[in-house]
Amino acid sequence: MKFNALLTNAVIFHNALDIAEIIRQLLEEGWEIAPEDLAHISPYPTEHIKRFGEYSTHELGIQPEAYDPELDVDFTQLRDQDLRDEGFGTAA
Repeated sequence: MKFNALLTNAVIFHNALDIAEIIRQLLEEGWEIAPEDLAHISPYPTEHIKRFGEYSTHELGIQPEAYDPELDVDFTQLRDQDLRDEGFGTAA
């Protein structure tokens, strides 16, 4: 059971990195990204997860690039809105 939690957390983190990289690419191409749009994206899609196997481990020794947490999106306007009224403030 502990391995499944570790795998789940690793997949969520990897998906968040992929989402951030795609957002950076879109910003570089001139797209305008609204924080409201990002509020609807989840880093936990489960359709592509093979929960019980068939994962390759040959890439475990590859050193990943440094993690860059910075996104050039202004999230302050989301703080000004009360998203709880729209259902974003409560867990399902």
